[in-house]
Amino acid sequence: MPRRQGQSVPMPSHQQRRRPRAVVPLLAGLVVAAIVGGVWAATATPTSSHARATGGAATQPVAEPSAPPGPPACAAVVAGLSERDRLAQRLMVGVDAADPVGAAEIVRTAHVGGIFVGGKATALLRNDKLAAVQSAAALPVTVAVDDEGGRVQRIDKLDGSMPSARRMAASMTPEQVRAIGFERGRQLRARGVTMNFAPTVDVGARPAGSVIGDRAFSDDPDVVIRYARAFAEGQREAGVTVVLKHFPGHGHASGDSHKGRVSTPPQDRLERDDLRPYSALVGPGGPLADGSGVMVGHLDVPGLTDGLPASLTPAVYRLLRGEYGFDGLVITDDLGAMKAISNRFTLPRATVTALQAGADVALSSNVAPAGPVLDALERALADGTLSAADNDRAVARVLAAKGVCVDRS
Repeated sequence: MPRRQGQSVPMPSHQQRRRPRAVVPLLAGLVVAAIVGGVWAATATPTSSHARATGGAATQPVAEPSAPPGPPACAAVVAGLSERDRLAQRLMVGVDAADPVGAAEIVRTAHVGGIFVGGKATALLRNDKLAAVQSAAALPVTVAVDDEGGRVQRIDKLDGSMPSARRMAASMTPEQVRAIGFERGRQLRARGVTMNFAPTVDVGARPAGSVIGDRAFSDDPDVVIRYARAFAEGQREAGVTVVLKHFPGHGHASGDSHKGRVSTPPQDRLERDDLRPYSALVGPGGPLADGSGVMVGHLDVPGLTDGLPASLTPAVYRLLRGEYGFDGLVITDDLGAMKAISNRFTLPRATVTALQAGADVALSSNVAPAGPVLDALERALADGTLSAADNDRAVARVLAAKGVCVDRS
């Protein structure tokens, strides 16, 4: 994600195409209301006809109240969404944190599945303004920030500063870092944030101010694993979804993907260092395997990406899903404001390519209408560039990650 908050690349302003919204089935609607309200709707116990007629107690025993219904299967909820709304669930778009009304309007009109709160403005993060954003949506909205500590923080002006990852690993125990993660997670949740693009699990010891630099816990993969796990477990305990980044590893890359194309060492070298945190933390049976996400970076990996950034390369997603066995939510790094992408691709094209390659969610920090991107995705679905079955599976993962439903596929 952009390490300098608040820098967005403007898109041309187009009139967003509107389509009638699909009517979500009653069951899905009840679930959405229950999620937003914070409780599951209970099933009422009917009164017997004799009691209703006489106004007295029924002569027959009254059945015990049934248990509150659990979340439905994701397939049923996905089936109740229009094609465009399914695609919209796979978008996370930038909003202006100084404009809470505008943020709610983006959600209301585009029905996007998530928003990214960038910049340094704080109006959207104060006075329960994010509740209005949730109220504008038919389905819960993922609200994401970058809040790693050190140079990359989001609520430091509101709730205080956190040390950088490198400083935490050098001066604290994992237990202390877990406590910091929990307290920061509690603060994020209190402000309406549901997802944090942290911790960084890149492995490296480059100068503190370089693109990763002190955002990395260490150049020792074992130290990264211990401290990233501690921070992530604290956040998760507080109710925040964590996203590990930047797969397959930015710590030894040749430069800054915010500024242009960068290369990493070849895959066999990455496997010795950079990829080990993913194997240990989100592989099958890993402590963060369930309920966490992974962000794929814009990195050229010799022999793996064949000239495309990792975020647009099917082989990279196969590596993460297959060899590393990760079955959770996979998100791209910023497709809108990072020049490793924007120098070569329009945002609609990059989004189609990323979702086709295997990403569940395409992230863009741009504060711009989502209509042109959704139009491109609809065309891609119509001509077979995007598989309808793959799209539905990705939407199910997105909804399951938000607790809307249970993915039984």
